[in-house]
Amino acid sequence: MDKGKDERVKQLDDLIKSIYDGLVESKLPEVLKKKIRGELEQLKLFTLDARPARIAIVGRRGAGKSSLINAIFGEMRAEIGDVKARTGMGKWHTYESEAGNLEILDTRGLGEADRPEEEFSHATAMEEVQASIREKCPDAILFLSKAKEVSSRIDEDIKQLAELRKMIEAEHEYSIPVIGVVTQVDELSPKSVDKPPFDHEVKQKNIAEAVEVLSVKLEEGVSAPVKVIPVSSYMEFEGGEIVYDVRWNVDALLDYLIEQLPNEAQMILAKLSKIKSIQKKLARRIGKSVAGITGAIGMSPIPGPDIPVITGLQMAMVTSIGLIGGKRLDKKGVAEFASALGVNAAAGLVFRQVARQLLKIIPVAGNVISGAVATAGTYALCEAAIAYFIDESPLENVRNIYKTIFEQRKKE
Repeated sequence: MDKGKDERVKQLDDLIKSIYDGLVESKLPEVLKKKIRGELEQLKLFTLDARPARIAIVGRRGAGKSSLINAIFGEMRAEIGDVKARTGMGKWHTYESEAGNLEILDTRGLGEADRPEEEFSHATAMEEVQASIREKCPDAILFLSKAKEVSSRIDEDIKQLAELRKMIEAEHEYSIPVIGVVTQVDELSPKSVDKPPFDHEVKQKNIAEAVEVLSVKLEEGVSAPVKVIPVSSYMEFEGGEIVYDVRWNVDALLDYLIEQLPNEAQMILAKLSKIKSIQKKLARRIGKSVAGITGAIGMSPIPGPDIPVITGLQMAMVTSIGLIGGKRLDKKGVAEFASALGVNAAAGLVFRQVARQLLKIIPVAGNVISGAVATAGTYALCEAAIAYFIDESPLENVRNIYKTIFEQRKKE
């Protein structure tokens, strides 16, 4: 871990501890304190305990596993095996980027006829994958099938998928989510419609039929409904730059996938996806949760010393949103955000001091505040943080966004 990251973790840990300390002296009802502690534990999972998502990708050779990995990053991260099978051992691979890492169990194609270019240590692909699953539990399984092959060649793959799910349940006591992915939809007829958004009536009909066929097969194979999402993920690179790009619906796949992941695996995947709509959705989910808690505090007749609990929760929310956006969250970064809201905070202030300063402008002053005001203020802070950390709005616009959202929410 780099020194900068160590410092950011220390500051966030300091903030969360300060909220716990405030709860000790708080006169809030115990049932509400319990809810606040639960919210803090979720935020800790999401931020302090954040780790790369672990995804098992299952599918025959040529199903588009490497292309999908590249599409998720928007960068060249996995080589594509056009002729021979490239993936050898069914082992965990860590794909790295500046925004974060992703752990992929990139299985050897289950139906390949030739030996992979990489060496493998077990007699069959299934044994290789089983060994890796014993080592580490995946968060989700993506089952890939080429759009033109959903009606054939995959029955044995689905049988093996069912075995994998049973093994994960036995080894880790985890009912793993399975997501079906229809790949290479650009290859479906009419071939002339080979560029997104594929809005040709016949093309869309063929895509829908492929999704339906795979959905039925997967549901029968794993004895449970499985969400199936069609994608096109092909890209070509020259000198590290994208020169041809027919990605389509990868954002929808990532959006659904993130929802299925444990909290500690969501933030890094949202950050490395670089898809702002996904980052915003996750940020607003956190904002809604924190707003519910701060609103409940606001509805209680609390003395002034309890108000920093609200601002502490709000600052923890802001910090989480900053992490999603992949922006700097050192003292200077927090001070800049506070400054955008009109707080005169020096760069040397730690989080809890900024939180206290926010009391000067966030409308929660006084001995008693209303739940509506606390909720509105939290939603407004959430949107201001999204504008600052994700949309990268100019600083002068951030406070206006806060004021506008706050007034709108108070009226609702």
